Amino acid sequence: MPMSESHLPMDRNLALEAVRVTEAAALAASRFIGRGDERAADTAAMEAMRGALSALFIDGRVVIGEGDQGQVPMLFTGDKVGNGKGPTIDLALDALEGTSIVAKGGHNAVAVLALTENGGFLPVPDIHMEKIAVGPGLPVGVIDIDDEPAENLRRLALAKGVDLEDLMVCILDRPRHEELIDKVRTAGARIVLITDGDVSGAIATALPGSGIDIYMGSGGAPEGILAATALASTGGQMQCRLMFRTEAEKARARAAGQCDHANRLTIEDMVRGDAMFAATGVTDGAMLMGVRRHRGGAITHSLVMRARTGTMRFMESHHNFLLKEPGDVR
Repeated sequence: MPMSESHLPMDRNLALEAVRVTEAAALAASRFIGRGDERAADTAAMEAMRGALSALFIDGRVVIGEGDQGQVPMLFTGDKVGNGKGPTIDLALDALEGTSIVAKGGHNAVAVLALTENGGFLPVPDIHMEKIAVGPGLPVGVIDIDDEPAENLRRLALAKGVDLEDLMVCILDRPRHEELIDKVRTAGARIVLITDGDVSGAIATALPGSGIDIYMGSGGAPEGILAATALASTGGQMQCRLMFRTEAEKARARAAGQCDHANRLTIEDMVRGDAMFAATGVTDGAMLMGVRRHRGGAITHSLVMRARTGTMRFMESHHNFLLKEPGDVR
């Protein structure tokens, strides 16, 4: 008996459609690079992503979104997207990761989208999450979120066959990471501090030539799910733990079905089944080049991955605005 449209598996062509969605968001956000207006950049990216998603042949539901309903006008958790036809798909997204980066004309801003079959993403609230991540080709258990940074770095250096002093650690530049930074420096490893964009920072550990060996520190829990989806497609490793600073955050976690602050989460806990990940650079970064706008068009650079096949594709797209309707980036 043929399957109903709502129960069709994800088609590999959906990966290309996902890239078109992130391209739309990146192109819209790129108009605001360096203009000092975070809200305008974020709104433009969300509107473009929402519009591009509406054309997809999916019965989509945002499970990791831009915020809760009532906090943001669109792409909120629970928002229905797609044309309502085709497979039932859950989405995790960030139309613009790095709003302040774009406003200041900085590095590592990206538009990000992840898709999986119904129920594939671990539901998490928008709170902080402790994270540690490395790329593929390493022994299982080479990292352990419960161990001291020096011990994780020692094992990683041994597994890679390099001196510990050769390792490069990516950490978000935040006051809360002062102790972590001191421990890494004391251990002897090198550090690259990023102002924002911890999705890109974690994924960079799996990208050839990025120069990043390991990601450490805390960032947003939704960003952790997005990074885990990408790393699931590369064979990388990641461990996370939710962090509760207030009773209200604990209540939000309980409402999402996550209430154990001691629970160590692996990639397998956060992303299950077939999953796809797409990202398009808005500004230059370790993962992707940013949008290059020129008279009558633009060039975008994107990355698309699929967990089932382990495929990683880098794509350069040339957009001719003179031949398209406004907002059309196909």
